[in-house]
Amino acid sequence: MSGTPLVTRHSPASTASIYRRILKVSMPLVASLGATTVMEFTDRLFLARYSLDAIAAATPAGIMALLAMTIFLGTTSYVSVFVAQYTGQGRPEMVGRIVWQGIYVALFGAAVLAALAFLSDHIFALAGHSPEVQELESVYFRVLCLGAGIHLVGGALAGFFTGLGRTRVVMLANVAGMLINIPLDYCLINGVGPFPEMGIFGAGLATVLGWGVITAILWLAILRREHRRFKLGQDRRLRSELLLRLARFGLPTGMEFFLDIFAFTVFIFVVGRLGTVELAATNIALNVNALAFMPLVGFAMGTSALVGQAMGAGRQDDVPMVVRASLVLTFAYLTIMSAVFLLAPEAVLGLFQPRDMDPVAFAAVVGMGRTLLMIVVAYLFFDGVSFIVYGALKGAGDTIFVMTSRLVLVILFMIVPILVGARLGFGIYYFWAVSCTFLVMLSLVGWWRFRQGKWRDMLVVEKMPPA
Repeated sequence: MSGTPLVTRHSPASTASIYRRILKVSMPLVASLGATTVMEFTDRLFLARYSLDAIAAATPAGIMALLAMTIFLGTTSYVSVFVAQYTGQGRPEMVGRIVWQGIYVALFGAAVLAALAFLSDHIFALAGHSPEVQELESVYFRVLCLGAGIHLVGGALAGFFTGLGRTRVVMLANVAGMLINIPLDYCLINGVGPFPEMGIFGAGLATVLGWGVITAILWLAILRREHRRFKLGQDRRLRSELLLRLARFGLPTGMEFFLDIFAFTVFIFVVGRLGTVELAATNIALNVNALAFMPLVGFAMGTSALVGQAMGAGRQDDVPMVVRASLVLTFAYLTIMSAVFLLAPEAVLGLFQPRDMDPVAFAAVVGMGRTLLMIVVAYLFFDGVSFIVYGALKGAGDTIFVMTSRLVLVILFMIVPILVGARLGFGIYYFWAVSCTFLVMLSLVGWWRFRQGKWRDMLVVEKMPPA
């Protein structure tokens, strides 16, 4: 793909061209996140077959590790919006500078997370899970946090390609990481061939090595001759003004990410107190949900990139068309996934049966999981709306609203109802209904804000003088 922006300055865009652009930018991102989903799915699948304690520990610890990364990951990934708007403005010299500011944020985040890794025993002691599960949670969390810096740097590098619209590179890097991760994951968990049996530690190690492959490929791709005009190799200085601008818009995105994951972390920990069957059914349902969830992130990232380019080019009228096209494509995908979840729930849930669990005992998990998948289907399309409209708002620079609205909704529709339900001793279906209500409200608020149109006057980069 050439370096020409997908939305050029002052050029009109037809509906057909918008669909082509969305597909060209978003589909590789969907494939990239699909590869990430497959990595996570197989990781949980191998752990589920390894032992019930391992799968019970993997999701809470994995979510907790992601929670620890969110603020930094959200900030580094927001590099893509800066790159998109600078590209729309026709200012390639600024692209390399913002990428390096993202890398510096990633390195700072790596140091913080490495320190946090050594508090893992204390963190999971608060969860109230069984001692065996707590020990495994601590191990998994520690490995992921120690390797998180690699993932954060990869987020900044991926932001470069996403902002340019060259998402095929991101896809190839993630597919390569997946192809390395899956066999390594299986071997390190189960002790195949020359590899020792490491269980959940091996799963975490394989994930970190997969991140390393992805980041290395992205870095090598950046060094190609065609990217010299962005001066990534020459202009590596820490620029306080640009770093603060990235923090001003990126930190709210990171906080939004943090609040979202925090709410579901509380959800997981409270459900875990209901019993091992409830926790296992919830973990399996959430991992199956990831098959639908992660591609939504890809469509949202593609939407942000195209909205950013349109805003930088002064083509605000293209933005509603981008959002509309993204929603149509998202709904088409979600229809397929919903059909699978509704028509073959036992087949999907049965993939996670642990090898050390009696089939009769696992039947209780399947029975509960079938109902949970119906709840997943109930909120999927609302989730799709919120991903796309919030992606558009972030692409325009409306990150303060994105953060504050998420904060209010998380408190009112997740944290308070969950704590009340835990206090009153409500069951698992109540907590899942709470999460469904939260996602419905999130989509309605996001749609209302987008329809208001305040994003039209926003820009994350410095304004260009009139032509």
